[in-house]
Amino acid sequence: MMALKRLTCLPVQGLRWSIRMSDNLRSLSITLVAEPKQVRGFTLTQWRIAELTPGEQGDYVLSLQLYMTERAAYRFNLTSATPRLFVRAGFTGQAPKPDAITASQDVAAGWLDGEQQVLEAPMPMAIQVWLESYLARHGEAPPERRKKKHKGAGRAKETPTKEQPQ
Repeated sequence: MMALKRLTCLPVQGLRWSIRMSDNLRSLSITLVAEPKQVRGFTLTQWRIAELTPGEQGDYVLSLQLYMTERAAYRFNLTSATPRLFVRAGFTGQAPKPDAITASQDVAAGWLDGEQQVLEAPMPMAIQVWLESYLARHGEAPPERRKKKHKGAGRAKETPTKEQPQ
């Protein structure tokens, strides 16, 4: 079950409001733009993420949820030259309809294998810091160990048979 924290803010005007957030969930706003691209005499529309910011003020709002099983992929992304976020935007060849976002390149690769349109953008610094603190709280993913094969595993066992005296 997801543990939610309630943060109460008091703005200058004296009004009260609450923001719900959790350890592994953040809202991100996305603005897309279409750019015409010439390919062999044809004009194609290529979509890209024009703006990706924390909060809920863009054309599309998606929730970035972190999973313990993806910690190694998050670390790999954070140690790259430019950490990125990946947005699933519907099927290839159709107008984009963003419906999911991830910081895991492994998850994004799975979406691409399923012929989904995947858009990417640089990860905002606020999200990098949040992701780093998530990894610090929950620990790094344990290194995958090679499975030891048992002697004779995968082969028919040769057992000596006793010959019956006649």
